[in-house]
Amino acid sequence: MSVLQARDITLAYDGVPVIAGVDLPVPPGQITALIGPNGCGKSTLLRGLARLLKPRAGAVYLDGAAISALPTKELARRLGILPQSPTAPEGLTVRDLVAQGRYPHQGWFQQWSREDEAVVARALDITGTTALAGRPLDTLSGGQRQRAWIAMALAQETPILLLDEPTTFLDIAHQLEVLHLLERLNREEGRTIVMVVHDLNHAARYAGHLVAMAEGRIVVAGPPREVLTPATLREVFAVEVDILTDRRTGAPICVPYGLCSPAAPSLGAAPGGERAHQPAVR
Repeated sequence: MSVLQARDITLAYDGVPVIAGVDLPVPPGQITALIGPNGCGKSTLLRGLARLLKPRAGAVYLDGAAISALPTKELARRLGILPQSPTAPEGLTVRDLVAQGRYPHQGWFQQWSREDEAVVARALDITGTTALAGRPLDTLSGGQRQRAWIAMALAQETPILLLDEPTTFLDIAHQLEVLHLLERLNREEGRTIVMVVHDLNHAARYAGHLVAMAEGRIVVAGPPREVLTPATLREVFAVEVDILTDRRTGAPICVPYGLCSPAAPSLGAAPGGERAHQPAVR
C-alpha cells in the first residue's frame, strides 16, 4: 500500500501561516477523518497533502519521495483529490466527467484504449451512476453529482483518495449514500481515504483513524474511541459532551449539552464537566 505523510509541514496563505510544523502520518488502507472547528486548518492541510498548496517549510512524502519532486502525471496516477464544491463546464455529461479521470494515463503514444473504457465503465458501476452516464451534471441531485465526481476520482485508479467535505450541502440520505460508498471502496478496494468531515458521529462511524485539529495544530490522532473524549472535544470545540456507545457498531456517539465557560457546571454534570451517566444507545 502507498504511504502518505507530512513532516514538519508549514502552510500559509499570503504569508500568514495556517499550519505550522505539523507531522501527519496517514495510516495506509484506512479511512482517516480530519475533524475540528471552522478555520482550524483541515482543508489547508488536505490541500498541502494533495500538492495544491506549496509548503513554506517541511514536505509531504509519498512512498518516501517528496511529492514536490514528482511529475504531475505520475502524482495524479497515485493520488486523487476531490476538492470542496468542484465545478465542471456546463453541459458536461457524467460519462465525460468520469473519462477525465483517465487523463493521467494518457500520453503521446498511449491514447484512449479498451482498458480506459473498461475502467470508466467500472467506476460508473461501483458508484451506481451507469444509468446517469448520458445526463449532464447540472441535471443531477446533490448526491448523484457527488457520486459522479467520486467516479471520476476512481477512474484515476489511485491507491489514495483525498476528499474535502464530501457530504457538504447534502441531506442526510445523500450523506449516507456517499459515506457508504467510501466505506465500500475502502473495504473492498483497499483504498486509503483521507476526508475532511464536520459531523463527528459520521467521522466516528466511518473512519478508523481520526485527526482532531485546532488552531493549525493536531491536538490528538488515533482511533475514534481515543480521540472523541470529553476532554479533547472541550479543548478542540469548546463544548461539553456526553460520549455514548452505538450498540450496532460500537462507535462512540457525541451528544453536546453545553458550551464551555468559567461558570459552574450545568445540572447533571459530574466533577470535571462530564456527566455521570453515559448509557449506551440503540
